[in-house]
Amino acid sequence: MSVAVPAVKNKKTNIWIVLGVILMASAIIIAYLTFAPVLKSEIKYQLVVKNKTVEEKIVPVDTDFSVVIPKIRANARVVENVDPFDAKNYQLALSRGVAHAKGTSTPDKGSNTFLFAHSAGNWYQANQYNAIFYLLNKLEKGDEIVLYFKDKEYVYQVEELQYVGGGETKYMNASAKNKLTLMTCWPPGTTLKRLIVIAKLKD
Repeated sequence: MSVAVPAVKNKKTNIWIVLGVILMASAIIIAYLTFAPVLKSEIKYQLVVKNKTVEEKIVPVDTDFSVVIPKIRANARVVENVDPFDAKNYQLALSRGVAHAKGTSTPDKGSNTFLFAHSAGNWYQANQYNAIFYLLNKLEKGDEIVLYFKDKEYVYQVEELQYVGGGETKYMNASAKNKLTLMTCWPPGTTLKRLIVIAKLKD
């Protein structure tokens, strides 16, 4: 003799199944939107390395102020004088390129030029604002970074990479001579730590 399952119980079970599917789909979509640019950049980089592709010199997007990193094929406009402590201000700037920290030097002044692609407080904005510097961890001592400022080219060589806490601000020190400091959030798509790249102007 069979016992009929109440319709109400079946309905509740179906609701939980649908909810579970929605949550799983949402998690997959969020993970994709957050980390797809990271994977895309990594795959592109590995293909270039594997094929040992020799490419022509990168033409800067803006000779008034931009940064070019040949090894990772980065080429971005720099937005000047951005307050690194004003989230609304720097998020707007980072939607247009890399930010130059207000109060730090420009290449022509010979002190420390501080550029950042600082992640925002949520996964979607972090994904947008960090993309330009996703591959900074590929840089090694001796690699070149080129700044263009007021139609003049400044070539720097990487001296060191450092992984530091999110609250570190000492790297914006304006007294450092002929230095370039790049900062991005690490790991990509998060705000857990900061990756700092320090380079010096070539003679």
